[in-house]
Amino acid sequence: MAKIKLGMMNCFAVKRWPEPEVWCKIIGEDFNLRYLQFSFDLLDPRTGSVSRDKICRRIVKATKKYSLHLTSAFTGLASYSFNLLLHPDLGMRMDALNWYEQAIKTAAKMGADGSGGHMGALSMQDFKDKNRKKYLMEFLTEALQHLSQVAKEAGQKFLLWEPMPLKREPPCTIEEAKQLHRMVNEGAAIPIQFCLDLGHQCAVGTTGKDRDTYEWLRQLAPYSPVIHIQQTDGKGDRHWPFTEEYNCQGIIEPEKVIQAINDSGAEEVILLFEIIHPFEAEEKLVLTEIKESVEFWKGYLS
Repeated sequence: MAKIKLGMMNCFAVKRWPEPEVWCKIIGEDFNLRYLQFSFDLLDPRTGSVSRDKICRRIVKATKKYSLHLTSAFTGLASYSFNLLLHPDLGMRMDALNWYEQAIKTAAKMGADGSGGHMGALSMQDFKDKNRKKYLMEFLTEALQHLSQVAKEAGQKFLLWEPMPLKREPPCTIEEAKQLHRMVNEGAAIPIQFCLDLGHQCAVGTTGKDRDTYEWLRQLAPYSPVIHIQQTDGKGDRHWPFTEEYNCQGIIEPEKVIQAINDSGAEEVILLFEIIHPFEAEEKLVLTEIKESVEFWKGYLS
């Protein structure tokens, strides 16, 4: 049986509670959780060193004060808007590589065990060109292996790669994920693992097991030390809370998630709430719905 823990991706704090002391207090005291993942939407890795390092020191101090374990630092909505390591232009890919190098070093400064996220998106033109796609995937593989060395030198334990819900943002199928996992780890300095997301099994053109959240868990949970959890209807990447209203619409059931992880043979997994409200949502509602979601899941993991 797997050791399953609950934690929080702090994307809920973006623009609302950017102060480390505030979001740490919310996670540690209001939600009573001990594990967290940091969103780079709260601190761009390329921020000037004086300001960046000051924020990192505040994060280290605040996580210690509220007894929080920083599992990882992760890309957010801002970086997801870019093609990153799969951009059609070489200069832009190299810029993305530098961004990730800085992200890893920043994650290490704040005390995170690992770092990672969305690695890249192919352009429509490159996606349709077999030779270009092959070339860019080879570049991505080499880039990730390089980043694993950067992460090792920074004292990190692993690098995380998030499977996405689009075919242009690999991997988006189970077999593709397995193949890429084997390929990229052949030359990795530290393990390059996944960060699965319960709402990403909705890529256009996929069918069968690739649309089955629980099958993804059964086959890949051993390679995903952290997993994003959200309520979703299976038709899109919703990031809904686990409230009574959304649980009636959603397809994610905690007992099935737990069973699938146990069936996978995974030894330990941290489930991280990645609940994203509209920026227009009232702050009290945001906290209330996330708190309800946490209590809902604790009922299955107590």
